[in-house]
Amino acid sequence: SKQRTMKTTIISAILSLGGASAFMPAGKSTQASMKLGAETKADLEVLAKELNPIVGFYDPMNLAEGDFYNMGEEATVGFLRHAEIKHGRVAMAAFVGYCVQSNFIFPWPQHLDGTTGPGLEFSPEQQWDMIPEAAKWQIFTLIGLLEIWDETGGGSLDHYMRGRKPGQYPSAQLFRDNVHFCLDLYDPFGFSKNRSEEKKARGLKAEVNNGRLAMLGIFGFLSADKVPGSVPILDTLGATTPYDGNVMIPFEGNFHL
Repeated sequence: SKQRTMKTTIISAILSLGGASAFMPAGKSTQASMKLGAETKADLEVLAKELNPIVGFYDPMNLAEGDFYNMGEEATVGFLRHAEIKHGRVAMAAFVGYCVQSNFIFPWPQHLDGTTGPGLEFSPEQQWDMIPEAAKWQIFTLIGLLEIWDETGGGSLDHYMRGRKPGQYPSAQLFRDNVHFCLDLYDPFGFSKNRSEEKKARGLKAEVNNGRLAMLGIFGFLSADKVPGSVPILDTLGATTPYDGNVMIPFEGNFHL
């Protein structure tokens, strides 16, 4: 349809913009920022200029000056760095998922009664509201297990507030050795294991920038569908589907806080 075509066009433009800006050659770096092991506010200020020379360091709530859990500056910065990278990754998955759900649904049965998911005539928000509550619990349970694995370091890594590299997700090796085979969440096929530390650091910077862009992108779609006129360009292009539900209530009144 015209709406799906317009969304596909917007998606391509945003991805092209994000890729071009994030992978531009980086300037000179300090050793700390090259390793992306920013441990203090000063390191964050250096890293911020490398990520976005125009905006630079932006911390209006002075979070970098906090003392989370009374663990000191380095632990606080470790928390903030890991949180941003994680939210960026979730936003990239959400943005891609929104785009896919707007244009394609899996044709095979997805429910015990043999039916597939909601059709393309519904927006991704409406599709989510229409899937069974049990399916939502499965999704949130998996997310919770992944969070627990991250918090425990997979039994092999320090906590990200105690020196772990920001954004580093633990290997599933312990799970494979003691439960059953599964792929690692990060780099499951080992494509990055031979990359230099410099290239890995540059790739993580690009990931941070793309994650920030994805956060704006997914909330742009959600805002445009929920509040008509809030994102004029999407309205003009016919890429919105009015939604009268509440995206902040994932269980649509069945279970929410």
